[in-house]
Amino acid sequence: MRAVAVLTVTGILSQLIGFGYRVLLTRLAGAEILGLYQLILPVYSVLLSLTSVGLTQAVSNLSARYEVLGNRRAIHQLRGQAIKVFFLLALLPCSLLLVFSDAASVYILADARTRLGLVLLVPCLLLTGTENLHKHYFYGTGRVLPAALTELTEQVLKAVFILSLLVILDPSTPEKAVGTIVLGMILCEVFSAVTQVILFRIYLGSPKQLSGKPVETTFLRRQMAHIALPLGFAALLGNLISSQNALLIPRLLTLGGMDQGEAVSAYGVTFGMTLPMLFLPTAFLSALGLVLTPRLSQASALGQRETIRSHIRRSVGTANLILIPALSLLAVLGSGLGVTLYKEPTVADHLPILALGVLFSCWQTLFSFVLSGLDRQRASAAIALACDLVQLALTCLTVARLGMAGYAVSFGAASLLGAVLTWGVVSRETGLQLPIFDWFAAPTLAACLGTACGDLMETILLRAGLTALPAALWAMGFGLVLYLAGLEAMGVGRKS
Repeated sequence: MRAVAVLTVTGILSQLIGFGYRVLLTRLAGAEILGLYQLILPVYSVLLSLTSVGLTQAVSNLSARYEVLGNRRAIHQLRGQAIKVFFLLALLPCSLLLVFSDAASVYILADARTRLGLVLLVPCLLLTGTENLHKHYFYGTGRVLPAALTELTEQVLKAVFILSLLVILDPSTPEKAVGTIVLGMILCEVFSAVTQVILFRIYLGSPKQLSGKPVETTFLRRQMAHIALPLGFAALLGNLISSQNALLIPRLLTLGGMDQGEAVSAYGVTFGMTLPMLFLPTAFLSALGLVLTPRLSQASALGQRETIRSHIRRSVGTANLILIPALSLLAVLGSGLGVTLYKEPTVADHLPILALGVLFSCWQTLFSFVLSGLDRQRASAAIALACDLVQLALTCLTVARLGMAGYAVSFGAASLLGAVLTWGVVSRETGLQLPIFDWFAAPTLAACLGTACGDLMETILLRAGLTALPAALWAMGFGLVLYLAGLEAMGVGRKS
């Protein structure tokens, strides 16, 4: 529980720091440069999934196993083999990206101004992979504090480095601005990678004094491959589909009549401003998954079906008590908050639809945690891939006609489909009936009360002369109080 608490706190702090950083970055660089930066991030995600996602999970799982067996020498071997495999896997794609960066920026990203950022992704990728392989040793052995604190420090340094470089270097073109942002990421990753390597050596101990016997290299590689290959393939396939979905949006917007600059700006506003703001209340989900999945796995191994159902009811119900009111308040009152912080009037466009999409995606994530605990990861991965394909098809059909509203509808529809399908598997596996009142009706009714009254209060405060930001914050606070009162009136608080 201590590990979960640490991850929850650091996750929330990281989200808040990241949100503040994006606000400052938007004001400093503008929506168009933010859009160009968002364009190169799918390439980064695909490269990471190709080279290190499966390996990090292998390091985590096998480190936990060998730590229990007291064989730290095997963990040292594991780290060495994982680093070698990572650099071998990264050699070809990174070389191709360096050689064909011009073609990639023009023909894949459809904007030549991303070339410098693509080139600088290579050292950033190598440093990130090295950092993550060491970090997952700490996650696997339950020593989350060093990794969590390093990650939190990384968020702070990332904001400091990037914003400082933009001010000091004052890039003269959008391409140089994107390159400057990635350069700040590289400096941050240098710190993180070096710190993780040093901490790994400190916590594991000197190689000459490690306990345990060496493991045969071939056997160790087979163990790594057994874990890494299926996970890496699923992550790569999912990232390729979701990346294609994201990269198509600016092109479809131009087909709908926007010029290239307007299309990239609209893309940057949605992905770099609106969605990060809406994902703020979801910071606790990963920690919830870390505690829920092993509990379900243990209960499943013991055949305790009622315990499984109890864990699911409590965990999903608690998550909805947080997510539904938070996203409701942001959907209605987030316009004033977003426009004031970002200084971008279009940040509030399609806010309610996107908020629904985020809520549905959170439900899919929660049910995927459950399926992982029940050893049904393949079903969860298959549903995720199918929903990504549905979203890709809907994006192609709607964005050119409806603009970013088409993306919002596509995102919401695909996320709802994913939530329904994953719940179907959960219900079939556990025999759990959908707790409509506790999970949905009670928090939704209370959220409607709080949001409606909060909206009214914001209107009154604005008419009284209060500026948009404090009016939105006061209204959200008032809405939250009424939400809690509504839950208490329905008896939800007493049941908890």
